[in-house]
This record gives sequence, structure tokens and C-alpha cells, in this order.
Amino acid sequence: MSHETLSTILFLLFVAGTLAITFWASRHTRSATDFYAGGRSFSGVQNGLAIGGDYMSAASFLGIAGIIALSGYDGFLYSIGFLVAWLVALLLVAELMRNSGKYTMADVLAFRMSPRPVRTAAGVSTIVVSIFYLLAQMVGAGALVGLLLGVTSQAGKVWTIIGVGLLMIVYVVFGGMKGTTWVQIVKAVMLMTGAALITLLVLGKYGFNLSGLLGDAATQSGKGAKFLIPGLKYGTEAQGTWGKIDLISLGLALVLGTAGLPHILIRFYTVPTAREARKSVLWGIGIIGVFYLLTLVLGFGAAALVGHGKIDKSGNTAAPLLADEIGRQIFGDVGGTILLAVIAAVAFATILAVVAGLTLASSSSFAHDLYAHVFKRGQVTEGQELVVARIAAFVIGAVAIALSVFAQSLNVAFLVSLAFAVAASGNLPAILYSLFWRRFNTAGAVAAIYGGLVSAVVLVIFSPVVSGAETSMFPDADFHLLPLSNPGIFSIPIGFLCGYLGTVLSKEYNASKYAEIEVRSLTGVGAEKATSL
Repeated sequence: MSHETLSTILFLLFVAGTLAITFWASRHTRSATDFYAGGRSFSGVQNGLAIGGDYMSAASFLGIAGIIALSGYDGFLYSIGFLVAWLVALLLVAELMRNSGKYTMADVLAFRMSPRPVRTAAGVSTIVVSIFYLLAQMVGAGALVGLLLGVTSQAGKVWTIIGVGLLMIVYVVFGGMKGTTWVQIVKAVMLMTGAALITLLVLGKYGFNLSGLLGDAATQSGKGAKFLIPGLKYGTEAQGTWGKIDLISLGLALVLGTAGLPHILIRFYTVPTAREARKSVLWGIGIIGVFYLLTLVLGFGAAALVGHGKIDKSGNTAAPLLADEIGRQIFGDVGGTILLAVIAAVAFATILAVVAGLTLASSSSFAHDLYAHVFKRGQVTEGQELVVARIAAFVIGAVAIALSVFAQSLNVAFLVSLAFAVAASGNLPAILYSLFWRRFNTAGAVAAIYGGLVSAVVLVIFSPVVSGAETSMFPDADFHLLPLSNPGIFSIPIGFLCGYLGTVLSKEYNASKYAEIEVRSLTGVGAEKATSL
């Protein structure tokens, strides 16, 4: 049996299982609380697994392994940044967000401010960030199918992206948060098991001697000792100072971005208490921390055993190729086929689970924030709101599918870092100011979100990500203005500055509302009324 056939069978088995979970969840999704927050019925451990499943995306499994395999030390900075980001989320927002809101980020902001402009800004920001993140998952799906099923034509990869998009829409429309959470839990267990297995096989081949692995990786990379020290990807002589600035920008985006990601923030609302929210983040950090240590072995293992020449220029195929190579070396051709098929199925599971979470976050924000509270001014039934959320899932999925077709040459970890930059620039300033600054007001919130969001997106559009480089979305065009791939170093301060200026230039101030949300964020008292506006 060929690996293409085996991969297809395993993938179809996973899809069948998750669709069964989705169907079961649909029978238990009756209210808005069920659809948006899973009925707040998940324990801290379950939510921690789901957070891991939501966070360990195609960027983590395919992208980081690939970028380490191609860039060595500089690639591992992605792993460190993604992990350290969780400390910011734990210390600054997890418990306070759970206590202050009900379904979405906008619930927190709208409580002490004029709800319509704030909900509009938060809804727009959530959808933009989610689409950036969705791009990475769709690109990962196209790369996987091209490798595993022998689909080399552009049309074949496009149809793959469409198929993944349709599946994610089904998960969200029918299963809501309950179905999506269980899919993410199953996927987290599968991903950790698969990554640990490959890691043990690679280390076992080297007698658990990490130095031997790193030495072989440096040799096979064609870069020699430079592969193991900073500067291969960022800070090269060709890039000069801009390369070093780009590295700092990447670090800022990764570390600050998690606390502003909408699909992560909504996970804090699926647990019944703030204590369970804290516990879920701690479990999430543990799971994610172990996984990112495994990516070190996956990336350098791919460089050592697969070799630089066989990995595609985006790096997205490094982990599956490593599974195939280590399987063949240890178990023979059949073993390589089986291991590649298993890892492929795990990667597919990863993509499906994450895109479902992202689509749920963005469709929920559109229905709950924009439709129910902005367009209908709160004069809407739960049933109408849920219908709109399901329609929004279709539309957002279609937009993500269309944009993904043009981004297939980009590394998925890199694409996700752009989503982090946008989240850190637009969402994080508004969230932190709202929770900790007594003077903060409506003008400040709107200015922070739009200022950070627009500056980040504009800087991305006029960067080598979109044009002017071989791996750009439009490689034949060149209208980039700055040689900076990640906009975080400029757009994040702009977001905070806009929030400050918007606040101090406006006379609006509601001390009693701030006092109430301060008590609520610290104690959880009255959180269930957070969406009454």
C-alpha cells in the first residue's frame, strides 16, 4: 500500500471521527452560551488540552520545524517566542478576561465605554487577525497534500484548500464551541504523540547525543557552523541593520501577540470559574512548552537526515519528510510509508482543528458584536444571532480560501507571526488599557484598535511579504517600501500611542464603570451580565 493511499485512509478516518463528534455536539448546542462558550462546561484540564490544540497549529508543527531546518538557530527563535508569549497571557489577561466578559473580547471593552463604536472596532480587528491566521493553516494544507498525495498541480492544491475550508465551516456551523473544543482535544493528543514519537526515533538514531545531531545538521545544511549561531536568517551582512530590527520586531510580535489573539481569548470563556481559567492556561503552557522543545529535534533532525536540498523553499514539508526518512532508516520502506502517513494525518488534524477555532472566533465576533449589538442595537433573539454566526462562518471561510491561493510560497510559521503582529498592535493595547487604566475611554479604545490594526496591515502590504522577493505573495511585482518582514516594532507602539492620544484628547470618563469592571476582573462578580449592553 502506497503512503498516498495510507495517508488518505488515516485522514478520512480522522475526518469521520471528528464529524461524529461535531454531530453529537450539534445535538447539545441549543443556546448562545452553548455555541460561543461550550456551555461553560469544560474543566481546566480539558480546556488546557484544547488551548494546546488551538495554539499548536500548522505553524507550530510544519512551519517551525521547517524554518529551523532551513535557518538553524534563528528558526528556533520562533519556538521560544511562541512559548514565552503564554506567560504574558497568563499573567496579564487570562483570569481578568474570564471574569470581565462573556463571549468575546468586545464584551470587556464595551462594558465601560460606548458599546457600538467599540464593538465595531473589536469585531473588525477580530476578523482581520483570524483571516491572517487562517491563511497559514490553508497554506499548510496545500503543502501537505502536494507532498503526500502527489498533487503537484496548482489546481490540485487549490482544491485541497477548498476542501479544508469546507470542513472547517461544517465543524463550526454544526458543532459550535462544544464540537470544536472536543476536536481540538483529540488533535492535541494526536499531535503530541506523533511529535514525541518522531523525536524519540531521531534521538535514538544518534544515541540521544544532541551534539551529534546538531553537528550533522550543520554539515548537511551546507552552512557549516553558521547554522548553529544567530544571524543566518536575521542580521546577515546583506540585510545589515534592518535584519536585526526585523528580528526584534519578530520577537515583540510573538511575545505580545498571544494575549491579543481572538481565538485564544474566547477559550477563557469556556470554563465555569476564574480558577479553572488559570488552571487551563497552566496546563496549556505545560503542553505547549514540551511541544516546542520537541520542535528543536524535529527541525534539526530534518536538516541532518533529510538535507537542505530536499526541503522546499518554504520549509513546510520538513516534518513529513523527516517522518518518511527516519521511518525508512529504522523500519524500512514500509515503516517509512506508515510513519509518513501517520504524521500526515496528524498534520491534517492540526490544520482542521485550528481553522475551526479561528472561524468560530471570527464568526462569533461578527454575529455577537457587529450584528447583534451594532446593526440591531441589541434588539435580536439568540436564535437570530446564531443563524448569523453560521452564515458568517461561510463568508469568512470563503475569504480565507480565496486569499490562501496567493500565499502558498510563504512559510506558515512566518504567516502566523504576521497574525501575532496584527493582534499585538490592535487588540492588546485596547485590552490592557481597558483592564488597567482608569482614565481609558471610548475614543482611546477605537483609536488603539484601528491605529494598531491599520498600521500593521499597511506595513505588511508594503513589505517583502507581499512583493519584491522570491517568496512574496506576488513575486513578479515590487512595491515594497521597507525591507522589514514583520511590522511589530512599529505597529505595536503605534497602537499603544493611538490609544493614549485618543484617551487624553477626549473628555469622556466614567469612574464608576471602571470601578465596577475592576471588581469584576478581580473577583468575577457580575460577569454573566457583561453582555447586557
